[in-house]
Amino acid sequence: MIEQKIAQAIGILQEKNIDMWITFVRESGTMPDPAIDMVIGQHATWQTAWIITRDGETIAVAGSLDVASIQDSGRYKTVVPYVQGIRDELLAVLQRKNPRRIAINYSTDSVMADGLTHGMYLLLSGMLEGTKFAHRLISSQEILSALRGRKTDAEIRHMKKAIQITLAIYNNVTGFLAPGKSEQDVANFILRQVKQYGVELAWDRDHCPAVFTGPEHAGAHFSPTKRKIAHGHVLNIDFGVKVNGYCSDLQRTWYILRKGETRAPKEVLHGFNVIRDSIRLAAEALKPGMVSWKVDAVARDYIVANGYPEYPHALGHQVGRAAHDGGVGLLPRWERYGRLPYGKIEAGQVFTIEPRLPIEGYGVATIEEIVWVTEEGAKFLSKPQRTLTLV
Repeated sequence: MIEQKIAQAIGILQEKNIDMWITFVRESGTMPDPAIDMVIGQHATWQTAWIITRDGETIAVAGSLDVASIQDSGRYKTVVPYVQGIRDELLAVLQRKNPRRIAINYSTDSVMADGLTHGMYLLLSGMLEGTKFAHRLISSQEILSALRGRKTDAEIRHMKKAIQITLAIYNNVTGFLAPGKSEQDVANFILRQVKQYGVELAWDRDHCPAVFTGPEHAGAHFSPTKRKIAHGHVLNIDFGVKVNGYCSDLQRTWYILRKGETRAPKEVLHGFNVIRDSIRLAAEALKPGMVSWKVDAVARDYIVANGYPEYPHALGHQVGRAAHDGGVGLLPRWERYGRLPYGKIEAGQVFTIEPRLPIEGYGVATIEEIVWVTEEGAKFLSKPQRTLTLV
């Protein structure tokens, strides 16, 4: 996979007219740059410059004690060792390649392109001071957004497997849910299922899974509590797993029937159906070239037009090696998202679509699906939840 992504990165450098991309790290096992998982695949102790060039050369300028492991991996063909300091060897590489545009990993908008620490930026800037390269540094955001977004066939296969396992666990959860069980009981059941499948959680265990029941739950990104499931509750779960380094991120909604009920109340069904239909409309709008915020607006406007408040977050995010994989999302034009809402959707990207709305007196209706953008439009990788699941 690393070799495939390196080859893809070279093509992106050519496409973006960027001569060189440097991932500059030290002690990366302790302070990892997100680019490591994509195009490096190993850690280094001393200051190391992992370099990919537009002409296809891969170079590692590394401390002498790290050289053997780099050579053994074979991913970076030119390995330049140093002992006392990296500056002279790095400058020699720059002089030989003479790059006009040098991308480094900083970004004000995308966390996955912001792996260069401030300290390492100052070190690199100091090394280049007084050289012609000092003013040739640019952000690698364009590179990393394209690299993480344009999924290969192998990446899609891993994600499909993660999605399949997540949905299987959700099916098992339905039979476990019952009034009197707590959010923590449900979370522990899911965690036992994860262990049985032999997979990892897609994000931190303290809120993966996140379980919310009833109208007074703690809200998104909060750990499951001792709050108990009761008749008349809307219950939802946010959960994902990681398979071969690739994640799923899905949400499902249930209704806990009151005694004598055979179907959910009209207001619950209406809220659920509005969420379901907003996802369908957004997916229909999700095509290559579409501007990010306009996709969010499709679902947001539909929900508001049906009498509900705006959801307090983006419509969706990219998913891949991380549950939140950075780059262009399905984002409203809010200050917190910087310039990303004005980015364009590309073929190969994989997004969640996850609107929500409150149902007064019952809880929150939310569904989260995963879609893959192709040249023809969005394809669902997850089997969409079309009907409210009754317990």
